[in-house]
Amino acid sequence: MLLLTSPKQTISELVLYLLCAAGYVRAARNAPGQPKQAMKVNAFELVGNSIGSGQQVFLGTEDKVYIVDKTENNPTQINGHPAWAAEWSASSKQTRPMDVITNSFCAGGSVLGNGTWLNVGGNQAVTYGGDTAMSQLGGAPYNDPDGGQSMLNPCDGGNCDWFLAAPMTTRRWYPTLETLQDGSVIIAGGCTYGGYVSDAGQTNPTYEFFPSRGQPVLSPILQNTLPTNLYPLIWLLPSGKLFVQSGWKTVLLDMDQNKETSLQDMPDAVRVYPASAGSTMLPLTPDNNYTASIMFCGGSNIRTEQWTQNWDIPHWPASSSCVQITPDQSPNYVELDALPEGRTMGNLILLPDGRVLCLNGAKTGTAGYANTNFTIGQSYADQPHLTPLMYNPKAPATKRWSLDGFSSSSIPRMYHSTATLLPDGSVFVAGSNPNSDVNTTAPYPTEYRIERFYPSYYNQRRPEPQGLPNQLSYGGSYCNVSLTLADLFGNVDNIQTAKVIVMRTGFSTHTMNMGMRSVQLQSSFTGNSDGSAVLHVNQLPPNAAIMPPGPALLFVVVNDVPSVGIQVMCGSGKIEKQSMMPVQNLPTSNINSQQAAGQKQISDMPRVAGVRIPDRAKILRMVGLKL
Repeated sequence: MLLLTSPKQTISELVLYLLCAAGYVRAARNAPGQPKQAMKVNAFELVGNSIGSGQQVFLGTEDKVYIVDKTENNPTQINGHPAWAAEWSASSKQTRPMDVITNSFCAGGSVLGNGTWLNVGGNQAVTYGGDTAMSQLGGAPYNDPDGGQSMLNPCDGGNCDWFLAAPMTTRRWYPTLETLQDGSVIIAGGCTYGGYVSDAGQTNPTYEFFPSRGQPVLSPILQNTLPTNLYPLIWLLPSGKLFVQSGWKTVLLDMDQNKETSLQDMPDAVRVYPASAGSTMLPLTPDNNYTASIMFCGGSNIRTEQWTQNWDIPHWPASSSCVQITPDQSPNYVELDALPEGRTMGNLILLPDGRVLCLNGAKTGTAGYANTNFTIGQSYADQPHLTPLMYNPKAPATKRWSLDGFSSSSIPRMYHSTATLLPDGSVFVAGSNPNSDVNTTAPYPTEYRIERFYPSYYNQRRPEPQGLPNQLSYGGSYCNVSLTLADLFGNVDNIQTAKVIVMRTGFSTHTMNMGMRSVQLQSSFTGNSDGSAVLHVNQLPPNAAIMPPGPALLFVVVNDVPSVGIQVMCGSGKIEKQSMMPVQNLPTSNINSQQAAGQKQISDMPRVAGVRIPDRAKILRMVGLKL
C-alpha cells in the first residue's frame, strides 16, 4: 500500500479501490493486511487436526500456534513414541508433530522477555492409561521422563523443537506462571503427584523464579487454601505487586518483601481449578489511567469440605456469578452482570476491539476426570456449552452479555480445552479430553479437531496502517502511523476514536490464559485535507509492570474494526532490568477542515461496509474512461 501524500494521489488510490469493488480490476489474492474472508461471522470453522489434543496452546509467531498434550497414545508418532506436541500453521492449516520429551500433563507456561517460551512442571512418567511408569527416566512404552522445564524458540521455518532446561528445585503439577518486569517468570504453586485436588501430603505452597533466584519461597495463601490451591490465579499489577487468588482467599504479594496483604474473600464461587471459572485482566487504557481490573465469571460454589470424589460431581450446577476487583485501588470485589447460565471451564478471551469472548465449558460439574459410577464416561462435567457469548464492558449494566447472532459449535469443549487470539482477530479453539488416555468413543472423547471462531468484525475491510514499529520501548519518542481514507471508512473524523492496542495472547490451559493482557497506547492524531490521517503514538508507558517485556501483537482499531495484528517485541528483547525513558509529548490532535476534491466527490455516494461506493458509470467518469 502507498502512503498518500496529495489529493491527486488520494483520488487515484481510492478509485483503484473502487474499481476493484465494482469488478473492473481483480484485486490480488490475499492482499497484505486483509485476511481471507470467513464463510460466516460469529461462527466456527473447522481448520485442521491438532495431532495431540490441545491441552495447552499459545501463539508463537504471527503464523504458528503451538500445541502441547499430556503423555498418551496419540496416533501420530515422532522419534519412536506418540507425538504429544505440535505446531499448527494459520496460513496453511497444516500441523507438524513436535517432540516435547517429558510428560507435560497439567503444566504451566509463559513467555520470557527474550521471546523464549517456557513449559513448566507436569506429571511423572506414565504408561498406558496414565498409570505410573516403572522408571521416571524414560522407558517403554512411551519413553516420557518426569515432567520438568521445557523451552521453545518459536519459528516459521519448521525446524524448531522443544529442548530441556535445568530442572526446578521441586516438583510442580498444576503450577501458574506470570512474566515479570524484567522478563523473568514467577512459578507458583502446584503439587507433587497430582490428583483432582491437592492435599497436605503433596502440596507445594511455594513460589520460585526462572531464571532461578534460589530456593522456593513459602506462600501463606497457598499454604492455607487446601484443597483448592492448584493453578492459583495470578497477575502482575501496574503497582509491581502480584494479585494472587486461591481457594476462597485473595492477597496482594509484594515479592521484594515476601509480604502478603489480604483482600476480600472471593464472593459466590470458587474460581480456581477444578471449579475453573473464566478470568481475565480487563484492558489497561489511558482512560482508566492504566489501572488493572480483573474479572472472574462462573466456577462452582462447592464448599471446602465437599471437594471429595465420592459424590455426583458432574451434575452439580456451575455458578453464573461474575465479579471484578481493582486491587491497586480497592480490596473489595464488586458484582458484574451475571452469565446467562452457569458455566465451568469457560475461557475468557480478550479481543482487540475491547470486548471479551466467552466460549467452551459446561453447565454442570467441574474440571477433572476419574473412573466412578457417576462420571460421564470419565468426565466430571456434563451438559456442554456449545454457543459462545460476548461481554461488552462499555455497554450499560445488565446488558453487557450478549448471545445474539452467535452460531453454535458442534464440538463439546470440556476439560482440557483451550483458546487463544490469532493475529487476524479470529480465535483458535482446540482440545477437550476428560480421559486418562486416548479415547475416541467416550461420551466426551479425545478431541483433535481445531476450530476458528470469527468475531463480528472479521469480514469487514481492515485498516492497513503504515509505519508500525517492530519494537516498543518503555517511554521514549512517539511514532507516526498513517491511515488512508479507505482505512478510515471514508470519513477522516473516524481518526478521533482510532486506537493502537498491544496484546499478549497468553498461555492457554485449564481455562486460564496465563499472561494475557491488553494495553492501549496513548495517541493523538492529525487529520489531513485529503481525508487521510496520522496517529501519533507513544511507546509503552515507562512501567514494565503494565506490559512486561517479550513478544506481543500490535493492532490499530478504527470504528471497532482491528487491523491484522503484527508481532512486536516489548522492551529490550532480553531478560534484564528494562530501561525507562521520559514520555515524549504528543502533538495536539487536529483535523484539517479543508477537504480535498477527492473526498468532496465521494461525500454523496452510498456506503458499503462503511465506505461510500459510486455506481459504475460514476467510477469510470472519475478516471476519465468513456462508457
